[in-house]
Amino acid sequence: MTPDHELAWRVEEACLNAWPSPRQLLVEGYLLRAAGGPSKRQNSVNPLRGSGPPEPAVAAARAIYGRLGLRAIFRIPEIAPQMEPLLAGSDYDVVDETCTLFRDLDGLPAVPDPSVAVAPAPGADWLALRDAVNRADAAAAQVFRDTVAALVQPRAFATAAAEGGLAAIAFGVLDRELLVIESVVTLEALRGRGHAKRAVTALLRWARQEGARSACLQVVATNTPARALYGGLGFKTELYRYHYRVGPA
Repeated sequence: MTPDHELAWRVEEACLNAWPSPRQLLVEGYLLRAAGGPSKRQNSVNPLRGSGPPEPAVAAARAIYGRLGLRAIFRIPEIAPQMEPLLAGSDYDVVDETCTLFRDLDGLPAVPDPSVAVAPAPGADWLALRDAVNRADAAAAQVFRDTVAALVQPRAFATAAAEGGLAAIAFGVLDRELLVIESVVTLEALRGRGHAKRAVTALLRWARQEGARSACLQVVATNTPARALYGGLGFKTELYRYHYRVGPA
């Protein structure tokens, strides 16, 4: 395994850990997730490092999702694409090509931003902003709360304030010396003003103080504004991409 491939797998595992599914099981060497809610990452089959032939896992996953009343979703990263030939040319659509980005934590601002609060748990206002921007119904909101409760590693929740209240939020999970950035959200009326950048920068500083040496995140490839934001935050190295194969409803 090359150093770049090893780093990609290190990041892949950290990203899975940072967005856990409260309901999952191992199926023929693959990780099947079925949290409910809208997140494909939490409701898909994922190859693990060293996963073997995919045929038994794909067949078993289809049956399991069917029993649960869920459509089958398979997440296919470039570093482990073995499920793709089984699903290509079928009625499984390709959706949400996603970039995995990486940076080291050198060169961060020395002085903290006093307008950004960093806490070990999300407050009611943090959760309310995320629910509102994501238009989360009660079930989806509960899935996110269950996800936060399932986190094992150190985590921090950043809230960037603006005149009149909250402007942007984000959270990060520290997986040994690697920070994973998740759930970067800005109030729609305040987008494009640097609020999300302030929230993420605060998380990078927190992680560096906790001993992290690098950070990563995943962003949909077609989300041009988000990619510009993360590029400006130093996430200039793309390690690998993934996409989903989504079965019929």
